[in-house]
Amino acid sequence: MKLGLRFFLSWIFSAIVMFTLFYVWHGLFLNDFKRIQFPLAWFVAFAALTYLIFGMFIYFLYESEIMKKIRNFFVRGVVCGAIAGFTLFMIATIVNISLTKHLSIQHLMIDCIWQISEQIIGGTVVVLFKIVIHEPQAEHA
Repeated sequence: MKLGLRFFLSWIFSAIVMFTLFYVWHGLFLNDFKRIQFPLAWFVAFAALTYLIFGMFIYFLYESEIMKKIRNFFVRGVVCGAIAGFTLFMIATIVNISLTKHLSIQHLMIDCIWQISEQIIGGTVVVLFKIVIHEPQAEHA
């Protein structure tokens, strides 16, 4: 598999969009960053790295053979985003990465829905870049 412009732009822009949504939600809307127990710069750097990894994960999941069975590009992007969002939610929950001290079922459900929504938007960005950027050599491979 040759990684071209589609891959790099889809990956980077989906990661940027997801990270921006994360930052707006937790940093501005919920103001959760005040509760962080270690340097904010480290937290933001690790979060950015996480979103780069998940942007790449969404792209490769989108391109996987099992996902290619879903013919509709947008539905495939939404499914990949939902899988990535639920995966990220589960990882964060299992390793207890939370910015809230008291986790209720309501908090977990809202967090799960938000995480899935955030990654669905990232999956949609991947789809948009794949549609907009035409790479003829990728079509013949």
